[in-house]
Amino acid sequence: MRRANSSGSIYKMKGSKRRKPWRVRVTAGWEIDLEKGKSKQIVKTIGYYATRAEAEAALVAYNECPYDLNTKDITFKELYEKWSEEYFKKLNGVSSQRTIISAYHYCSSLYNVKMRDIRVYHLQECMENGFVIPDRGKEKGKRRYASAATKARIKSMFNLMFDYAYARDIVDRNYARAFEIDKDIRIQQKREQRKNIPFSQEEIEILWENVSKVKFTDMVLIGIYSGWRPQELAILQVKDIDLESDTMFGGLKTDAGRNRCVPIHPIIKDLVVNRFHEAKELGSEYLFNDVEGQQGTYMTYDKYRGRFDKVVSRLSMEHHPHETRHTFITKAKRAGMDEYILKRIVGHSIPDITENVYTHRDFEEFREEMNKIKE
Repeated sequence: MRRANSSGSIYKMKGSKRRKPWRVRVTAGWEIDLEKGKSKQIVKTIGYYATRAEAEAALVAYNECPYDLNTKDITFKELYEKWSEEYFKKLNGVSSQRTIISAYHYCSSLYNVKMRDIRVYHLQECMENGFVIPDRGKEKGKRRYASAATKARIKSMFNLMFDYAYARDIVDRNYARAFEIDKDIRIQQKREQRKNIPFSQEEIEILWENVSKVKFTDMVLIGIYSGWRPQELAILQVKDIDLESDTMFGGLKTDAGRNRCVPIHPIIKDLVVNRFHEAKELGSEYLFNDVEGQQGTYMTYDKYRGRFDKVVSRLSMEHHPHETRHTFITKAKRAGMDEYILKRIVGHSIPDITENVYTHRDFEEFREEMNKIKE
C-alpha cells in the first residue's frame, strides 16, 4: 500500500551484510533552490532496523507523535548545557550549582560523544578515570582524579541528565540508572568525609593577634561570630548592613535561610565598621572586597575560600570555610543561647509549629541571646 506524501519511506540498504539493513527516513522540511526555482525536500533518518516490521513500527510511532530529529545527534556537552540551564533555575544556592559544575569538569572524555552512543561502560570509565588539570595551587598542571565524593556527585549528575534525555526521547534507555556506585567507592567516600572541627579559643586568639598582619583574618572572625554560611558571608551587601541597629541582612539556600536578620556581635563590631567604610570608599556594593583582586574587587565564594585557605595556612591551622559556622553554633550552644533563636539566626528550619507560626520574637531578644557569647 502506497504511503501518503511526506509520511516517510522505508527501504532496504544494499551492499555488505548489515545487522540492521532497513532504513527509515522522514521529511524534516523543505528548502528553496533559488536557481532552479524549485523546492527541495529535506530528508532525515529516524534509524536502522533489523526487520521491515520493526521499521514500519518505528515510522508509525514517529508519524503518530513526531519528535525533534535534531536531538538524535546531541552530544553530552550539548545536553549538559540544555539540562543545566533549566536545572540550575530550580536550585536555591550557588553552592549546589558549584558541585554540579565541578563534577562536569571531570567528564571531558564524554563531551563530544553523542548521547545515543553512550553506554554503561562509558559512564563507569569516566567516573573511574576522569580527571581535571588545575591551573593553580599545589597540583597546578597535574592530573587530579575524582575523589570518592566527587564520583558520587558525577553519578548523581549522570542520573539527572539521562532522566532529562529519556523524557525527551533523546535516548531510548536510561543507562545512568542501569548501574550503582561500587561498594568500594561508598566505603572510600565515608573514609574521606572529614569531621568538622570548630576553631579552638586558642586559635581564635591567634586570629585576633593577626587581624592587622594577615589579610582577610577579619573576615574569618566575622564568620565565627555571626554564623553565616561561607557563601552568604562572602556576598553580604553594604545596603544590608545597618550600623545604627547593629544588624546584618542576607542569606541563601533554604526558605529558612533567606532574608534573615543577624545581630552584629559587639566583639566584631569594629571589624564590620572597617569593612563597611572601605566598601563605601571603593564604591562597592559588597561588604567584603579584595583591592588587589585581578578579576574585580568583589568577593565570590571561590575567592573567599582561597583567601580563607591562605589565612589558616599562614597561621599554621587546619580548617575549611564552613567550620566558622560550626564554631559559632558550638559557642552559642555552650553559652546557653535559646535554641529557636539560634536556628533563626543561622537559618535552620523550625518544625515546631508553635514556635515557627505563632511565636513572634522581638529583635531585642535576638540581640540578648547573641550577647550571651562572651569570648
